[in-house]
Amino acid sequence: MSFEIQELPDVIRVIVLLNLSEGAKIKKSALKSRVDRVCVSYACIEMNELDKALKEMSDEGLITENEDMVQLTPQGQRLGKEWENLLLKKEPIMEVVAGLVDGSITSLVVIISAFLATLTANTTFWVNQKTVIFAALLTLSAVAITNFSSFLLGGITEDLADIMTLQNLMNYSLSDIPDKKERDKSLLLVQKLFTLLGKQIHRSNLYGAIISGTTTFLAGIIPIATYLALPTYYNIVVSLIEVIVISGVFLARYRSKKTRVNWKVTLAETVAIVIIATVVSLLLGAI
Repeated sequence: MSFEIQELPDVIRVIVLLNLSEGAKIKKSALKSRVDRVCVSYACIEMNELDKALKEMSDEGLITENEDMVQLTPQGQRLGKEWENLLLKKEPIMEVVAGLVDGSITSLVVIISAFLATLTANTTFWVNQKTVIFAALLTLSAVAITNFSSFLLGGITEDLADIMTLQNLMNYSLSDIPDKKERDKSLLLVQKLFTLLGKQIHRSNLYGAIISGTTTFLAGIIPIATYLALPTYYNIVVSLIEVIVISGVFLARYRSKKTRVNWKVTLAETVAIVIIATVVSLLLGAI
């Protein structure tokens, strides 16, 4: 099974995978309309060209054909999801990881600072719960908003640059097609496809930025709220346990699942990074 984009059927196959990745059944005529919709205002492929691409996909076990109906197989759905993640960055892995890490580190810094200041301060600044709540919310909100802004602007810029590179690679590969008519049609279809993807990337990055900001705030506010709600000494113990659960269990397991690396390795990496970042933050704050 080849995944290289070298001919017109290869381009059509990518569009079919993106359109049917949810596993729904669809008529061939409706599928052709979806492919033509990529070209905006006119039909850019013939029905026999679609049939040829579908025949190749059926031979490779990516689709099943029942009379005039087409549906992706489980293998086809997995491949469609991979193309979605490559072209649209639909799975916000980095955003979730960054949100959990930043939220955990922020809550640790706020909790430890508040606890140490409560024990050592001669004034009531840190003892005043309203002041602690204000400082905690201000710090956590600033980190969450910063994550949201960074992933929105940085994500759009990076993803658009990535798909431009991918489009150039596809164009280079398709430019070797001997038949001029098929070559021009393939290049036009790729151009229109990536124009459409560019618009969808903005929505995907907005979704990812919201996930990052929300995850950051929730990962930080839960331990901080626990610290403020419980009596002294109990609060520091329980809130630190919550941070350990968030960063040591949820985050480490999530990274292990996505990277297919043993969870013990990701746990050691996660704990080391969180501890180092927290210590450095505390030291800088004490200067």
